Amino acid sequence: AVYTKLNGNITADEAAAAELARYEKERPTALVRGAQNVLVIGSDTRSGDANARYGRDDGTERSDTTILLHLSAGRDSATAVSLPRDLMVDVPGCRRPDGQRSQPVFAQFNYAYEVGGSACSVRTVEKLTGIRVDHHVVVDFQGFEKMVDALDGVEVCLREPVNDEAARLELPAGRVTLDGEQALGYVRARKSLGDGSDTDRMERQQHFLGALVNKVQSNDVLLNPVKLYPVLDAATSSLTTDPDLASLRGLYDLVRGLRDIPTERVQFLTVPRESYAGDANRDQLVEPDAEKLFTRLRTDEPVAVAAGTGSQAPDDAGKPTGSGDSPEPTFSGNTAAEDICE
Repeated sequence: AVYTKLNGNITADEAAAAELARYEKERPTALVRGAQNVLVIGSDTRSGDANARYGRDDGTERSDTTILLHLSAGRDSATAVSLPRDLMVDVPGCRRPDGQRSQPVFAQFNYAYEVGGSACSVRTVEKLTGIRVDHHVVVDFQGFEKMVDALDGVEVCLREPVNDEAARLELPAGRVTLDGEQALGYVRARKSLGDGSDTDRMERQQHFLGALVNKVQSNDVLLNPVKLYPVLDAATSSLTTDPDLASLRGLYDLVRGLRDIPTERVQFLTVPRESYAGDANRDQLVEPDAEKLFTRLRTDEPVAVAAGTGSQAPDDAGKPTGSGDSPEPTFSGNTAAEDICE
């Protein structure tokens, strides 16, 4: 009965699967057997009573947060790459919600999800990176809150107190356990945390996800059925996925080896980017640095990350450190093992 309930919670994204099948011949080929690439999309939809608290529902939605998660073939590492929503990219012609087809356009990345949903985001990422996206997962504001609350909150470290009316946050400095609503405000806030840039916000999201990984991997959750069931219930009922993942068996096959990945091998970084030449409020890729990263992910080669100094300018975010000729560049990022309080 429990299996049937949890299995039925997941929403299969059949429309996206059909659209991706239509363009199968132009999609990249997976190069390494067993490696997996999952596109995780955080939708900013305001539809529904719970999501309506965060703004007026104008009938559209964009990808508020997008992360390309690479799982190595041997399941000994996981690398999560944040893709800025303001990154200027080539968005292909996509099927709109009304059935009409859009024209190809050079636009900011989150336009892809607005015009053509998850299938358009997947195709845009594949054109940008040359990486085959094996699966995709979409979660909205309400789903994010539910998963954090099911974990009894997630602990983060704040260097300074936070008082942000827009994000509905009032928090002390130091170690703080955030509930679902606080966590959502924390990962979305821009006005009172950091320098107000989207780069700073993505780094905060990455640190939060590292803390989330630690919480989920703890024996207090995974080995306690009383605590594990509400987490699974919240997670499955919050997800829209490709049909292959839209079952407990599909999810289990994907993540069964992840429990043994050391937290220092769960890595987070932002794609190498800089201010777009045509508009300082938009981003563009830094080359050849971005292609070095994409190549290593395509071929399932190790990606090394190292913490920045904390004074890094936004235009340097994500760039490899050290020699540009190094065959194994180290990118600016962090791991789930790092504790910013220490």
